[in-house]
Amino acid sequence: MSEITTIETGKVKLTFKLPAEAYVKALNDAYHRIGSKYPIPGFRKGKAPRHMIEQQYGPAAFWDKELDLAVERACADAVAEQKILPAMAPEYSIISYSETDGCEIEAVIVLEPTCELGEYKGIEVPMQEYNVTDESVDKALDERRHSQARLVSVERPLELGDVAVFDFAGFCDGEQFEGGTAENYSMKIGSHQFIPGFEEQMVGMKIDEERDVKVTFPEDYQAEHLAGKEAVFKVKVHEISYEELPELNDEFAADTSEFETLDELKASIREELEKQAAKDREAAFESAVMQKVIDNAKVEIHEELIHAEAHAELHELEHQLADIGLKFEDYANYMGTTVEDLHERYHKMAADQIKARTVIQAVIDAEKLKPEDRDYEAAVNAYAERAQDWDAEKIAKELLPENRRKYAQSALYEAVVRLVKENAKVIEKKEDNE
Repeated sequence: MSEITTIETGKVKLTFKLPAEAYVKALNDAYHRIGSKYPIPGFRKGKAPRHMIEQQYGPAAFWDKELDLAVERACADAVAEQKILPAMAPEYSIISYSETDGCEIEAVIVLEPTCELGEYKGIEVPMQEYNVTDESVDKALDERRHSQARLVSVERPLELGDVAVFDFAGFCDGEQFEGGTAENYSMKIGSHQFIPGFEEQMVGMKIDEERDVKVTFPEDYQAEHLAGKEAVFKVKVHEISYEELPELNDEFAADTSEFETLDELKASIREELEKQAAKDREAAFESAVMQKVIDNAKVEIHEELIHAEAHAELHELEHQLADIGLKFEDYANYMGTTVEDLHERYHKMAADQIKARTVIQAVIDAEKLKPEDRDYEAAVNAYAERAQDWDAEKIAKELLPENRRKYAQSALYEAVVRLVKENAKVIEKKEDNE
């Protein structure tokens, strides 16, 4: 028999017994495996009786993996008896032990999050229209035109819209700061890649000219140590060029596409934009409706579970950074933040991810959902879109029954999304007049 005591919400203490027979067997199994490593005077290696070794080296001499496995099995039986769901490996403490009475053990267990579903059917989601306008077609056409532009070097002073190649070095409070220096940097002036005021002050510079550009970093600048501070950038221009744009005509269409006329190219661009708009709208609808389902639910997650998931993600990130020779602190500086802020961010991400998983599983359980063919198709197509190099033959192969197992979890998620979306209602998004 086992007993359970609540320590706090989401965390319990489970007291159970490991029978004497199982305890003795674990000790004997360990003795046969590692007994030879304990030398006892007067006995050949591996021939000393277990009780003599325990007298000399302590009763825990053979508390090894055999006992760990026996305790885990006993704990699993107690967990099943109490009908609880551990979220993490238990922390064990042996309270008492003897070869006649067995072991009394306490396990501190963090439980799986609990979920009280809110509304997940009939949700109203405000959505904006994703219309393709003439202006958006013209913009896409202009981007294509700029992609075909030819850079022409000039000797005149720098103008807005020109491409400049220049060196710069940033100083704050008289000290050069990290990340504010580059050589032969190429940028289109007026593209707003730099902080406000920087590019405008470069206008009028000539080749080989040097100039001090004075700016003030925004209050919300990502590098907190620079936010709101005044800085001086020492700039030297090396090259100036401008974009020579091709004319928008039938010849341009024929040279840059499979179409013969500009009107055909425009029609094709509109069709692509409309397809993308439909995708964007569907993605936005799915994101909004699923977030509302999650927000409507009440989920209780123990802090240790959040900490463990965040720690695992951060540990993985540290390993990835180490592989490219980058320290975690340097990465934080590069991202314009601190190690503490990164830990806080990952902690929040872990909490959000655990809550989302818990709510999705609760919907699956409540509806007794099982994925259908269309859910597997959606899962495989989503994977194919991320992979980018899958053709129709590869997708069809992955949809064969023998290959579906690896998509089971994703298909189950797609089943949840389908259920929620089919029962949701799109309402017109009100304009914000404030």
